[in-house]
Amino acid sequence: MTRIAVLQMTSGIDPEQNARTMTEALSRASSEGAAMMFTPEMSGMVDRQRSRASAHIAREEDDRVLAALRDAAARNGTWVAIGSLAMLRDDGKWANRAFVIDGTGEVRARYDKIHMFDVDLATGESWRESNTYEPGTQVVTAETPIGRLGLSVCYDIRFPALYEALGQARCDVIAIPAAFTVPTGKAHWHILQRARAIEASAFTVSAAQVGRHEDGRDTFGHSLVVDPWGDVLLDMGEAGPGLAFAEIDLARVAEIRAQLPSLANRRDIPRYAA
Repeated sequence: MTRIAVLQMTSGIDPEQNARTMTEALSRASSEGAAMMFTPEMSGMVDRQRSRASAHIAREEDDRVLAALRDAAARNGTWVAIGSLAMLRDDGKWANRAFVIDGTGEVRARYDKIHMFDVDLATGESWRESNTYEPGTQVVTAETPIGRLGLSVCYDIRFPALYEALGQARCDVIAIPAAFTVPTGKAHWHILQRARAIEASAFTVSAAQVGRHEDGRDTFGHSLVVDPWGDVLLDMGEAGPGLAFAEIDLARVAEIRAQLPSLANRRDIPRYAA
């Protein structure tokens, strides 16, 4: 069994304050025996006002939140999966980028969110993530103390092909950090989490944003850990931010894949032609 820590946050518009929250949580996670800590999507800053946010968007080598977490990981000897940070790409566009940092502070993997949240909800909420961020194009995995970790971010969860690819890559654990809206969270969050875990025969670990943020948005919370059978091992609810722990038993992955070898039994499906 391997212990992990899950950080549920209500990230604000000040990256330095959010960095302090995460580094303090990492110290506690390390002291309580966690091999790895997971943070939510946009854990460095949640700010829908582009003009204000742009002052804090930097290239990877200049980003203060990333630097603080790398230093904290090295200081504590503990890995951290940063759900995502807003990053300035070399071409001047922005990326919604996840990172895996090892216990020496080195970046082991980075993943740019592939699917952009462009929706108009019945509640009146309208989001156009593609107006700000450039989508990624690569499926990414990393070898970690909790096995092979597959990376995804939030809205990716609605696209099963990505999780099939991560399952075929034999990921033991898949990270699905999020800043889910309240209406979509209430309707779909738990169902989609359990479905992705079952389909990939892997654990899913989903650190989430929660509550009312400084920029006015509301997020659903319910950071989850789900096992390969679809059982919920941890649900942090929506009461507020905090740090929680769960135990990952990698033998459970092999057990489920032996019982229900759906990854091995997969057949190519012809494309439908109208």
